[in-house]
Amino acid sequence: MAESKPWHGVIVATALPYTDDLKIDFDAFAKHIVWLAENGCDGVAPNGSLGEYQVLTDEERAKVIETAVEAAPEGFNVMAGVGAYGAFESQRWAEHAAEAGADCLMLLPPNSYRANDDEVVDHYRHVGKVGLPVVGYNNPIDTKVDLHPRLIARIHEEGNMVGVKEFSGDVRRAYEIKELAPEMDIIIGTDDTVLEVGLAGAVGWVSGYPNAIPQTTVELYQLSTSGEPEGLLKAKELYAELHPLLRWDTKTEFVQAIKLSMDIVGLKGGQCRPPRGPLAGWMHQAITRDTEAALAKGYK
Repeated sequence: MAESKPWHGVIVATALPYTDDLKIDFDAFAKHIVWLAENGCDGVAPNGSLGEYQVLTDEERAKVIETAVEAAPEGFNVMAGVGAYGAFESQRWAEHAAEAGADCLMLLPPNSYRANDDEVVDHYRHVGKVGLPVVGYNNPIDTKVDLHPRLIARIHEEGNMVGVKEFSGDVRRAYEIKELAPEMDIIIGTDDTVLEVGLAGAVGWVSGYPNAIPQTTVELYQLSTSGEPEGLLKAKELYAELHPLLRWDTKTEFVQAIKLSMDIVGLKGGQCRPPRGPLAGWMHQAITRDTEAALAKGYK
């Protein structure tokens, strides 16, 4: 069996709980991290898109990482999100994460404008100087910058990316990335491609829906990456039943959706900060239906 790294396994992109006046509830956040560990997850990725990092103050963003590291039980990894508009900002957040005790980093390309390949490579160089392993995060839908396979291989060759969270939705990319950079780790980035990317050789999953149903999603990941015929057959059945819920992770309203599912299962999901507002009525009903359907089947 290959050596497990801090970015391997099920790494939960944590949702962030707020109080009624939309201040961060750090106590609830710490308890959630412990609960995720107790329910079989391998780590957390705070300050990612699901964690609403864009609407946090610097003080809040720093404390989120510090709280995650302090709450994480031994052997439970923290992949700190260090995405920012520019390289200096991301490097500063990487330095803070290292000082706080994070195990690895998750880094978007610069997202202040549509950067070219050379500028993206330079961005990863700056963060690579800090010394923590860097997992790239490819989300061209939101950032407008595409970490295409050739670019990923170039950054990896310089030693500044150990794995990539692939959120483009194009599962074919996993094969091209491995052809161009055989040592690069493929990390599932969208909840509704677990089986496909698992079959393609993924060694990790930075995931949203384990926030609500960790035990079942961990089982799905393990089956999807088992490489065993019996396990893959079970994965296909489980995946088909969960897919109506998992695909909410790739919608524009994914933060509100996952938080609503958390509320339904009895956890603290709650509101989002502006500009994310309440869900449309039909969407609230659909997410509720899909969550309750999963619970009715005993998924948790």
